[in-house]
Amino acid sequence: MCPTEPFVLSGGKDKSVVLWSIQDHITTVGTDSKSSGSIIKQTGEGGDKTESPSVGPRGVYHGHDDTVEDVAFSPTSAQEFCSVGDDSCLILWDARTGTSPVTKVEKAHDADLHCVDWNPHDDNLILTGSADNTVRLYDRRNLTSNGVGTPIYKFEGHRAAVLCVQWCPDKSSVFGSSAEDGLLNIWDYDRVSKKSDRAAKSPAGLFFQHAGHRDKVVDFHWNAADPWTIVSVSDDCETTGGGGTLQLVNKLAKGLRSKLSNPITKPYIHTYTYLVCHFLFKNI
Repeated sequence: MCPTEPFVLSGGKDKSVVLWSIQDHITTVGTDSKSSGSIIKQTGEGGDKTESPSVGPRGVYHGHDDTVEDVAFSPTSAQEFCSVGDDSCLILWDARTGTSPVTKVEKAHDADLHCVDWNPHDDNLILTGSADNTVRLYDRRNLTSNGVGTPIYKFEGHRAAVLCVQWCPDKSSVFGSSAEDGLLNIWDYDRVSKKSDRAAKSPAGLFFQHAGHRDKVVDFHWNAADPWTIVSVSDDCETTGGGGTLQLVNKLAKGLRSKLSNPITKPYIHTYTYLVCHFLFKNI
């Protein structure tokens, strides 16, 4: 979802990125498709056909050679967005210049890319996560039209494929990553260059590590309205025989600021399985 306009992006196995407008749907429903990007689609058979609104895309963008796994809008422009896919590519698009890639990084990772997020505080910084177990930070000013791009830094702290990355809305240098190893890692790239006693025994930039899930953490989100609050979801089917677990913590701020050793918070937990879980934040 675009932060500045009622636009939505999608990507899929057809290797394309598609731009949609929610306003087109509203216009279609209200005025029987006077919007230039909308059509009316008939459903049913024979005399039972009924008209239901079907919204056409604002644009279809081709540049990936395999499934598109994730998409993200620029925080400052509804016309700029990026995408990643199973072709190991990171692509930047601009709807104002056509449907071809503006910049295509051919080898953004050493395996499939699963996720991408654009920094809401700095529109030059883009995060990517991959099946190569790493998170990489790119500065789009360093990317060139011939597909050459070197990340600012490669974050290595997961033991399995990274499934989700997201910037923290409360601090511009902080972000989270979750993976198939069941971990939710909290990073601060400002700490990468700062040497400390912990540097030798922990990955650079790793701030906290949540190890409360029993299986792969498929998604998580920061709460923009409640500082330093995170909700995460894991797929526990393989370990529990079915279902998943949702975990919520709203005491992360206290843990991050206190610098205590191995703080354990006990948040409200809602679970869809019979397991009872807790949050363990390991101060690295």
